[in-house]
Amino acid sequence: RDLICIQSMDGMLMVFEQESYAFGRFLPGSLLPGPLAYSSRTDSFITVSSCRQVESYKYQVLVFATDADKREETEQQKLGSGKRLVVDWTLNIGEQALDICIVSFNQSTSSVFVLGERNFFCLKDNGQIRFMKKLDCSPSCFLPYCSVSEGTINTLIGNHNSMLHIYQDVTLKWATQLPHIPVAVKVGSLHDLKGVIVTLSDDGHLQCSYLGTDPSLFQAPKVESRELNYKELDAELKELQKIIKDVKSQGVWPMTEREDDLRVFATVSPNFDSVSQATDADIGTDLVPSITVKVVLQSRLALQKVKLSVYVQPPLALTCDHFSFDFMAPETTREVAFSVYLKRSYTPSELEGNAVVSYFKPTDRNPDGIPRVIQCKFRLPLKLICLPGQPSKSASHKLTIDTNKSPVSLLSLFPGFSSQPDDDQVNVMGFCFLGGSRVTLLASKTSQRYRIQSEQFEDLWLIINELILRLHEYFEKQGIKDFSCSFSGSMPLQEYFELIDHHFELRINGEKLEELLSERAVQFRAIQRRLLTRFKDKTPAPLQHLDTLLDGTYKQVIALAEAVEENQANLFQAFARLKSATHLVILLIGLWQKLSADQVAILEAAFLPLQEDAQELGWEETVDAAVSHLLKTCLSKSSKERALNLSSHLDMPKDTSRLKKHITLLCDRLAKGGRLCLSADSAAPQTIIMPGGCTPIPESDLEERSAEQDSTEPFTNHRLLMAEPPTPEDSAFQGLLE
Repeated sequence: RDLICIQSMDGMLMVFEQESYAFGRFLPGSLLPGPLAYSSRTDSFITVSSCRQVESYKYQVLVFATDADKREETEQQKLGSGKRLVVDWTLNIGEQALDICIVSFNQSTSSVFVLGERNFFCLKDNGQIRFMKKLDCSPSCFLPYCSVSEGTINTLIGNHNSMLHIYQDVTLKWATQLPHIPVAVKVGSLHDLKGVIVTLSDDGHLQCSYLGTDPSLFQAPKVESRELNYKELDAELKELQKIIKDVKSQGVWPMTEREDDLRVFATVSPNFDSVSQATDADIGTDLVPSITVKVVLQSRLALQKVKLSVYVQPPLALTCDHFSFDFMAPETTREVAFSVYLKRSYTPSELEGNAVVSYFKPTDRNPDGIPRVIQCKFRLPLKLICLPGQPSKSASHKLTIDTNKSPVSLLSLFPGFSSQPDDDQVNVMGFCFLGGSRVTLLASKTSQRYRIQSEQFEDLWLIINELILRLHEYFEKQGIKDFSCSFSGSMPLQEYFELIDHHFELRINGEKLEELLSERAVQFRAIQRRLLTRFKDKTPAPLQHLDTLLDGTYKQVIALAEAVEENQANLFQAFARLKSATHLVILLIGLWQKLSADQVAILEAAFLPLQEDAQELGWEETVDAAVSHLLKTCLSKSSKERALNLSSHLDMPKDTSRLKKHITLLCDRLAKGGRLCLSADSAAPQTIIMPGGCTPIPESDLEERSAEQDSTEPFTNHRLLMAEPPTPEDSAFQGLLE
């Protein structure tokens, strides 16, 4: 007769005799079913429980144990007549098992093979370990089979690296590569071919493989030796060298200009969209404007897989940022349009957008195409994020920009931003960002100066940058080429450091919240396991307030998850404001020391890294490493500093004191004549240019120590210009406001 044992998901063993149900038994402590095998020699079932131990149950014990359908104890069970299901033997293997196989090649002994997640075990009938082997790769299936050597067993083990290993006991005898990851493996005979390895892949494909090759009886005949014709060989060699030379002259990659293959133009509409596309803006105002940007692609050759990606600085958003064209024929033009709008209530760090086009250019040697990339930048108007506003008489942060030309009427520089176009008010103009902050711009009537003031330090950046750009455009149209701007006030490092501290504090809070969330999640899963055990118990037991604890933990997990999301949103906003302040500081340093475009680019590369700000690798440690490199190379004072080795590990710092100290030293060494360059050897001391309100740092061994104690000590006054005693110039600006 045929006996069938079926294991259910709740750990119950059901035994059928032919088609009739015989009995069912619950395995003690079962949470999830494991692999199950039957040993005919010992008449027992062997499985691996959720406790990660191998367990053996005699069939006779299963027969006389309590029936799974009988939940109540009878009088006979109380007398101890075989009511409990007792395990025959157990072995703790410390990992979950993937498969179990019983191997018996003679009547005297049999072996139990267990394939774990990291090891495979060979056990005796009584549960003792015969041998075990630690695996190098994660296994997927195995098959023990007989060996040609007496007293040994061969095992086929497939792993997730698409490899098949053959072990003789614990010795690796052979390894072969498979075209797929095997989930099952068997050995059989097909016709007259013995030892065929049959594997099944995870997508259902069968493969029959043969481990070995038949000997070849063919013997190649001896080749008749012939004399070499050296003249023909020389002619062939010269022809090949000519071909190689032609290829080298052309280059492996065609040396044509990228603009010859594809030209990209971006045009920003001068007017707002008639119907605003800012449908998901979260600013709080009634109407958020949007503006249309058109990008035109002109191809000269046939191009494949053309993809256009558009990026703007957050919180600016796009209605569509990806466009794809499978094929562009020669001499064709494609045009795409999208809208840009402000999505959040804070200001972006830049108004410049970037359109990047990637494409493949087919060649004779590479029909699939050579990858190419071309980009085009466009500038968004200030009116997209800013409205005309009333000038403010008082402000916390004020900056003054000096020029070498007479002041220009602000109405001609910013048409459309004056609320009262009177002659008396042309030198004062107010700006109101959509987020609510205000900036006031003043042009001096008696001197060549412009003052910008606001309640938020980072809001000064966009207006100052826009003012300088429009001044350059204005004087270029007038034919004046020697226009320049400068800054002679104190460097606003203290205000900049406050933004750095705020950003770093949010990073610390995010790390703490994630740790708390991880702890509550572990606690939540532990309570779930306890409850599941209680619910699966045959005899109901009191929950002991586990349900209340589960509900409370769930609410804590939800609250912490919301706190993490809120902190991430605040961190994202703080990073945008920090980038605006960083742009402003770089601009002021460039105007202060009259840096060239290459030197400003070095500062931007150090203070504005390309990677996004993240919890693992943030802005503080990245900028600290870059500034330290500048201090060690081109801004170093001695060869001893150049010999210092910087750490290659970028870890989250404990505080920002080291970063603030390095930024302060950078400004100090620039003030003492240091110049930024890519080569440390070319850094030579130059004429010292001291800004107003900045005191020098004494050159001594205590410089580093004093800067570490107080990162703001080198600059005795980090306040902005209006924080100093009023000057006649200040009185003139105040008169403009009054």
